[in-house]
Amino acid sequence: MTDFHAAPDCWMRKQLKWAVTFQRGHDLPDDAREEGPVPVYAGGGITGWHKESCAAPPGIVTGRYGTIGEFHLVSTPYWPLNTALYSIDLHDNYPEYLRYLLEFLAPLFHVHAGKSAVPGVDRNDIHTIPVALPGREQQRRIAALLGRETRRIDGLLAAKQRLLDLLAEKRKAIIATAVTRGLDPKMKLRDSGVPWLGEIPAHWETERARWLFRERDVRSETGEEEMLTVSHLTGVTPRSEKDVNMFEAETNEGYKLCEPGDLVINTLWAWMGAMGIAPVKGIVSPAYNVYEPGPRLTPAYIDALVRLPVFAQEVTRFSKGVWSSRLRLYPEGFFEVYLPVPPQDEQHAIVEHIARETAKLDAVRTATERTIALLRERRSALIAAAVTGQLDVRAAA
Repeated sequence: MTDFHAAPDCWMRKQLKWAVTFQRGHDLPDDAREEGPVPVYAGGGITGWHKESCAAPPGIVTGRYGTIGEFHLVSTPYWPLNTALYSIDLHDNYPEYLRYLLEFLAPLFHVHAGKSAVPGVDRNDIHTIPVALPGREQQRRIAALLGRETRRIDGLLAAKQRLLDLLAEKRKAIIATAVTRGLDPKMKLRDSGVPWLGEIPAHWETERARWLFRERDVRSETGEEEMLTVSHLTGVTPRSEKDVNMFEAETNEGYKLCEPGDLVINTLWAWMGAMGIAPVKGIVSPAYNVYEPGPRLTPAYIDALVRLPVFAQEVTRFSKGVWSSRLRLYPEGFFEVYLPVPPQDEQHAIVEHIARETAKLDAVRTATERTIALLRERRSALIAAAVTGQLDVRAAA
């Protein structure tokens, strides 16, 4: 993927260190910073400002740790931090061209970073990467062409990302409106008396969770049932369907059993919204809480309701703990929360409406994500062709 064997014979073959030489950045503790006009760079870009610089432009900054494979072209005096590498010699090469060349070489930065137990880029490793370079004027022409084309592609990518953001917001709005206001916009509303709910359809009821759920605390004897995970992003899902890298106990005996339709709440992360309805029979951590919905509730309706961000904010009020990041939602707290209770036929209608409308949005999202992937492939292919000499740029200004 990063092969220069087909580059024109007139291009100079050399190691990367003779195209751009990198050096480790410099320490700058927070208490030593003094506000000023000089940007402070880490691998991900500007992280602050300082009154002094220790590197002159033009420069290229990339991450040693964390953010690896991103390259920032700097045109003013700056301060590169010790978590970054920065260029100390561009060897009279065109800076914009070098940035595109390095973007093409980014996969090799990741390869070298993965060699150690703690991923990090060693400049001595990347300096030996073989490259081929055209003359400076040819570099300028290539950079000009890539600048025009990548700006166009980046504009399209930004527009597609905005569409994804709008689709996500619309999805949230559809669900929130349906589960708290119902499906008829002309429906007469009343004050629910519950601050987090506000107004609800006049014929809906509200009820404390203690009268709607029963805690289920049944333990597995073998631990061989399907292990379920509980996330604020995906709700309750089988662990087998997720790429989960975490500590696993030697045995799952004593884990809590849950039935399809049970509400499972991650006690420690409830404040983040880590809860939802179990889709299948399985087991969960004994630190979680499992609740069986009563006959007045449709499980799929409850799943949509409890995964609203505003619901997570509400249960936080009843959670216990000293630190906000260590709050725990115990049954006595959950049972104090008030929930809306529409008639069951409306709950079913709401669930069907949400499924139908979100399916339409998900289809658009999938198509948009596919377009984004193609645009990114096109961008990468364009840069690869240009910096390996496979693109004719003689007509480029």
